[in-house]
Amino acid sequence: MRRGVLWDSSAVLALLDADDADHQRAVTTAHEIAAEERSSFITNYVEAEAHALLLRKLGRAVAREWLFSGGLAVVRVLPQEEERAKAILARHTDKDWSLCDAISFAVLEARRVPAAFTFDHHFQQYGRFEVLGL
Repeated sequence: MRRGVLWDSSAVLALLDADDADHQRAVTTAHEIAAEERSSFITNYVEAEAHALLLRKLGRAVAREWLFSGGLAVVRVLPQEEERAKAILARHTDKDWSLCDAISFAVLEARRVPAAFTFDHHFQQYGRFEVLGL
């Protein structure tokens, strides 16, 4: 996935919530990703996190519509990527990264995906790939 992009739940929320502070940047970035024909995906962990976030912020109808729309490919995280994520968290004790963040980092590295679409500064802190959105 040399030109792939992992979408984070923060990007999903910003794109769907017109009142979100990052909404316009999310729309612009999503259009750029599409114009460049970059393959986009989420992990099954991001899918669960985004659904919970949308449910809390935008309500049941929006969360369900997004979940069942099939708009983004869902990549299943492998056991070795989960283990790598735990190792990342164990090594970076000074950071408040979530397990979902660390799993995203591990997937990006293992699958050699060059970019993440996110508004979460933790991806910049990790610093090993291009961050789209911020």
